[in-house]
Amino acid sequence: MTLNIQSPNITLKQEVIDFLNQKLKMLFRRYNEIITVDVCFRIEKSSANENKLCEIRLIIPGYDLLASAQCKTFEAAIAETSEALERQIEKRKTKLLNVK
Repeated sequence: MTLNIQSPNITLKQEVIDFLNQKLKMLFRRYNEIITVDVCFRIEKSSANENKLCEIRLIIPGYDLLASAQCKTFEAAIAETSEALERQIEKRKTKLLNVK
């Protein structure tokens, strides 16, 4: 599994990267055919406190899974995004089992 992290104009703390790695390991345990993970962190220009954006794209055989979340912290955005991807993975696995 290859991990690509993009965070233009943002310096990420080591805690955020460790939390991201922990969540990605959980996703990989659920679906081990993940080829590449693209992660993009951004800070949206808005007056709201929830301006931290995390987008995660899982490249798997067949098609890609994509999810994003906007929260107060990057950790919360990572958690929401990984939960959305877990649901997508479960749907994908269910479809594959029904086809066979």
